[in-house]
Amino acid sequence: MYAYLTKLFQPRSEFQLASRIFLKALALIYLAAFASLAVQIAGLAGPDGILPFGRYLANAWQALGYQAWVHVPTLFWFNASDAALQGVAWAGVAFSLLLLWGRWPVFSLIMLFVLYLSLYRAGQVFMNFQWDTLLLEAGLLGVFLQLSPTALVLFLYHWLLFRLRFMSGFFKLATGDPAWANLTTLDYYFETQPLPHVGAWYAHQLPQWLHRFGTGFTFFTELLVPFFIFLPRPFRLAAVAITLFMQGLILATSNHNFFNLLTIALCILLLDDKAIRWILRKKNSKPTRPLSSPGPGHRMTLSVLALLLLFASITGFYTLASGRHLPLESVRQLVQGFGVGAIYHVFPTMQTERQELIVEGSHDGKQWQEYVFRYKPQMPGRTPAFIVPHQPRLDWMMWFVPTQHPVQMYWFGEFIRGIKRGSGSILALLEKNPFPDAPPEYLRVTAWRYRFSTPEERGQTGDWWQRQYLGVFPFVTPRKP
Repeated sequence: MYAYLTKLFQPRSEFQLASRIFLKALALIYLAAFASLAVQIAGLAGPDGILPFGRYLANAWQALGYQAWVHVPTLFWFNASDAALQGVAWAGVAFSLLLLWGRWPVFSLIMLFVLYLSLYRAGQVFMNFQWDTLLLEAGLLGVFLQLSPTALVLFLYHWLLFRLRFMSGFFKLATGDPAWANLTTLDYYFETQPLPHVGAWYAHQLPQWLHRFGTGFTFFTELLVPFFIFLPRPFRLAAVAITLFMQGLILATSNHNFFNLLTIALCILLLDDKAIRWILRKKNSKPTRPLSSPGPGHRMTLSVLALLLLFASITGFYTLASGRHLPLESVRQLVQGFGVGAIYHVFPTMQTERQELIVEGSHDGKQWQEYVFRYKPQMPGRTPAFIVPHQPRLDWMMWFVPTQHPVQMYWFGEFIRGIKRGSGSILALLEKNPFPDAPPEYLRVTAWRYRFSTPEERGQTGDWWQRQYLGVFPFVTPRKP
């Protein structure tokens, strides 16, 4: 037993090159994530934003007292102003560059985790996404990877990639969603995903048999291939090739910010240095430097982190899959409150219709003008933009509102009230405010059914979308699922 535990903390010298490349890739992904947030966070969570984080913290303090500092880990307990929110985001950009340049790497990785965790909590529903927790856990493990690529830290990275891929496939089946069950998912996905780009239009036109094959291939890559991660080297290399191919297809047809890029980066750690040198065609390379074994403090800290991550992710998966809670539920929730040990379930259900909301204003109740969002489908003739790795959080969240779930209706109501009072930080999230001088007297929201134009329709009109008026929101049938 002692010999086995000792091996967990042995440096894996054959993964030195992979570790260095991964950390450079992680720095670039952090850079994109922080830069994307820097231009949005004030409108999302600032004092005059949609969901002011200061108000959230005040409510947490009133309910929990000093325990709130643990349950809501964030630097913004000291200051939640626009300047503080944006300052943390730009500080993240700076530390990302330091990591990229190899300056103070351990300190930079620690700061990047703390800063992104603070923004993750500040963004509330706008940051409640699986790619945010994926980045947090990958970033936290990066501290230990930088110190030494031990067998244990590499296993934790492999476990993270396994969870992301396998759980996503599992919950597609567990939900019993008919589109996944009958392999018709891709007949709808390209058209109904949150923010499609122009590649999605072309993929939507592909024949149905190819859509069926693509759906089956998705199950193969998510339910079977993840197990290759823990098998001998040829299987690991196959897992890398298949996963990279799948991520490339998704990038070619979808806007998922840095999500697919981070998944690709995680695959790097499945490659030993020999494989990387072969890929880079580097026959002659410098010998790897000898690695020292971690000290007692390093081993203890990594051991505790490993136990917490395994506990939170395994029990969380069981709870979500079975609907039953296990003992120490509060410990799991506390760990996941730091954005680590998360459960992954990418697109477990598939929408079969796209419902879009148009926000309009008027001074007289007769002549209406639209507020124009930056990226979400709105004008039928506007080309769907490719915006990876940026995530416009407001545009993305608008995709959820047609479900009329109470959580979505609450923030959307706050957004509409912000427009009504003329909030500059909220209006800055939009591409066009048709009332720059003063807010309109009246506001309304209309619901529309959108579908991709056929090649014939686009040839005649130049429009990428066709739309049908449904009614005034929320007095329309909620979208399901």
